Amino acid sequence: MGLLKIGCKSMREGVVVSSIFFIAGILMILAGSNIVPDIFYMQQIVMFAGLLLMLFAPLILIATFLLSVLPGAKENLDKCEH
Repeated sequence: MGLLKIGCKSMREGVVVSSIFFIAGILMILAGSNIVPDIFYMQQIVMFAGLLLMLFAPLILIATFLLSVLPGAKENLDKCEH
């Protein structure tokens, strides 16, 4: 059950990765619509990758939240410095 163990570091990492995915998704969508040339459907591919990144951002946050409410996670999270 080592994978489902969550602590202060993994909570922070989940939030940071989620925000990076969201910002990268926005930037890829903007780049796909404005910068990337329309050769071999490259605009659509880049914009689809940006959409996937934007969709994965809240999924990471939800997974981090669900791991934090598992039984036994409260003891690990009580040691965190907020």
